[in-house]
Amino acid sequence: MKKLLLFSLLAVATLTVRAADVSADAYVINDQQVEQLIAQSEDVSLAAVSTDLFQSQQVTAGLTGTAGVKASTKEFVPAILLNFFLGGLGIHRLYLGTKTFTWVGYILTCGGIFGIVPLVDFIVLIMHSDNISPYVDNTKFFMWSK
Repeated sequence: MKKLLLFSLLAVATLTVRAADVSADAYVINDQQVEQLIAQSEDVSLAAVSTDLFQSQQVTAGLTGTAGVKASTKEFVPAILLNFFLGGLGIHRLYLGTKTFTWVGYILTCGGIFGIVPLVDFIVLIMHSDNISPYVDNTKFFMWSK
């Protein structure tokens, strides 16, 4: 029985390798088209791109009046998943950008006062799923407190 199973696995593997070889022959690179695309492309240096990007940011900041204001790059889904699975360790607070003391405090208080603080964090994050920016870089141990 073992020999039959081994033979069938070997046969399937052989057929798979042969099928992959046949499909690899179907792809052919046309060198003339590649050369033509390279000839039509523009040469862009890093300095030119960074200068253009910096100027566009200055114009945008001048129009909106938000120079120096950072937009929150933290998202709701990773924060809630980290809270659900690793909330007792305070990893969700580390993701949200709090200081080291906060998430170490979660660990030292046996999972955030025996799991009560991560549970409240979870509920607060769900309730404010559309805008979690008040909780990003929040230095308080109880992130929901005013």
